[in-house]
Amino acid sequence: MGLITGLCTFLYHLPQIYKWLLKPYYIASVFMTVAFLLARKAPGLCEYLATQREDGNSCDFDWRELEILMFLGAIVMMKNRRAITMEQHIGNLFLFSKVANVILFFRLDIRLGILYLALCVAFVMTCKPPLYMGPEYIKYFSDKTIDEELQRDSRVTWIVEFYANWSSDCQSFAPVFADLSLKYNCAGLRFGKVDIGRYGEVSESYRVSTSPLAKQLPSLVLFQEGRELMRRPMVDSKARAVSWTFSEENIIREFNLNELFQKSKKLNKSRGLKEEEEKSGVQPEEVSDELHPESNNLEPPTESKKDQ
Repeated sequence: MGLITGLCTFLYHLPQIYKWLLKPYYIASVFMTVAFLLARKAPGLCEYLATQREDGNSCDFDWRELEILMFLGAIVMMKNRRAITMEQHIGNLFLFSKVANVILFFRLDIRLGILYLALCVAFVMTCKPPLYMGPEYIKYFSDKTIDEELQRDSRVTWIVEFYANWSSDCQSFAPVFADLSLKYNCAGLRFGKVDIGRYGEVSESYRVSTSPLAKQLPSLVLFQEGRELMRRPMVDSKARAVSWTFSEENIIREFNLNELFQKSKKLNKSRGLKEEEEKSGVQPEEVSDELHPESNNLEPPTESKKDQ
């Protein structure tokens, strides 16, 4: 049953996986992940590699290499238990596979280990994971606009993500946050983002640490009337984030998005009645209570989608 479920999940995400493989970052990552496998199995090359096998077959894995690969598989499975998106699953596989390749190449030949490590450093410096560029109803703040926007209308509730482009967790969370904005964004409930890796003053003002050790990225903060009501993840007395899973279900439950969205309907309805009275001067007909997030009149963002 588990095998069938995994196969169905793979087939469901196959179009998305195909698009990933066409991007330079993922193409290079795949080759870096299977580098040792290719070196050990490639005809004409594997004959010149050292081996500890009793039969002297240098084109097959020895018992120590099998142990390392099995340990790699166990680590990836443990890390992927907390992964939410497909990007996180694949990212964990790429990361720990590269670590295992470094160990395997250094064990095989120190020169090959140094060469592979140099390739990994060059890869990290030159290849960055592609940013999410899909549909979203999100306003991007700067250090000069965030305070003004949060305090402009006391009736509007804001959910703001504090992120940094260099954070892999933030990049993995981007499609989840975008999907929530498409479902729940309306006149009374808005979604925003601010890059605190770029605007350090915002990081200090809203007490969100950019240190990798603090593990506060990304941070979601709920604002009403310009005041912070709650944030996730919470921060302990040592300024470290309390472990929290950034799944769509957890966000909807913790931030009461369904309830907030129902309340925002009243704001939309009152605004519509007021506009009708101003235009016609007569009492408008009763407005339907049905409201879909996708059909709201939204103000276009004043800043570019990816201003960095």
